[in-house]
Amino acid sequence: MLHVCPLSQLETVASAHPFSALISLMSPSMVFEVPGSAARLPHLTLRFNDIPEEREGYVAPAPQHVVELLRFAQTHITKGPVLVHCWAGISRSTAAAYLIACARNEPGQEAHLADRLRTLAPSATPNPLLVKYADQLLERDGRMIDAIARIGRGADAYEGTPFCYPVQLAP
Repeated sequence: MLHVCPLSQLETVASAHPFSALISLMSPSMVFEVPGSAARLPHLTLRFNDIPEEREGYVAPAPQHVVELLRFAQTHITKGPVLVHCWAGISRSTAAAYLIACARNEPGQEAHLADRLRTLAPSATPNPLLVKYADQLLERDGRMIDAIARIGRGADAYEGTPFCYPVQLAP
């Protein structure tokens, strides 16, 4: 199970559940403190700007970010729920949740997982560059890209509402 939230809700969500790990997806210059309730958890921080394509002066998501994210999640998700956050809880963290869910399900489930994401997080607008790199890495032949494009931009919001996203579909 993945729990997704914006930075402003990190302490509240972290103290409400026992987590096995924490994933932070933040801009390169963003300074933040892990709340005491999550300070002892294994913690992956990936730093890149939330941009949909390469842009001069910014750090774009890269294939290596996806590799690190999936490797970390694979190690810790079997031990219990993982908490994922970014600044707003709308783009980077929802993309991470979708990528992890796709990696934990058989190919062909991409559209269903995107639909579930939209239902659970109406404001979710997963970062398309992260989705593109994961689609390539997981050899999904564009299905992840298409599924996220199909659900489109999420509802306008300053920040997302915390939600819980199952990482594996029921058999």
